[in-house]
Amino acid sequence: MPTTTQTTQKQLQPAVVPLAEWTDEQLLLDYRRTGNQRVFETLVQRYEHELFAYLRAYLGDAQQAEDTFQIAFLHVHLKCDQFEKGRKVRPWIYKIAINRAIDNLRKNGRRTTVSLDTPHDTHDPNSGGWVDALPGNRKTPISRLIDREESRRSLSVLAKLPEHLKQVVTLVFFQDMKYREAAEVLSIPVGTVKSRMHTALSRMHRLLQPQPI
Repeated sequence: MPTTTQTTQKQLQPAVVPLAEWTDEQLLLDYRRTGNQRVFETLVQRYEHELFAYLRAYLGDAQQAEDTFQIAFLHVHLKCDQFEKGRKVRPWIYKIAINRAIDNLRKNGRRTTVSLDTPHDTHDPNSGGWVDALPGNRKTPISRLIDREESRRSLSVLAKLPEHLKQVVTLVFFQDMKYREAAEVLSIPVGTVKSRMHTALSRMHRLLQPQPI
């Protein structure tokens, strides 16, 4: 039979929390400290659908998105020592991924596109395309588009915006980031994010107006 001391020690041992319940910050900081591959794999799997879907929509090509995703997490591994404790991991990872995506576009001499059929719910790859994500109750130019065909038109217009405006719209609207998170990803002030968002939606609104005959 266990002694009283053994029983007390067992009771004092902290419960083991499954990796799936760790925060992103806990995973990254633990990986930086221990180099535990299971911890890193858990972090990669957590972003596997979300970030890949974003990159596929941003680059307009599934293979390019897959390559960029792999390179992005290679940089996460290489730069984990540079992550500042107290920051949020999600915008930090997105910043790395967007920089790699831009490098990819420059290397191939391409502009970004917006893939209309990429799943809009980045946590559910079986969800509908981005055109299905446009809600009908938001007071923005996009929210006034009431059917799928008009939604496709709006995303076609989005694809024509300058890069700096398109990045803000895709992060804030489609990735549901707060202005503060988008600002951190893009390394710009929050006020600049708001200004670019306003400019982008205003331009889209003008471009979506019926042209005079």
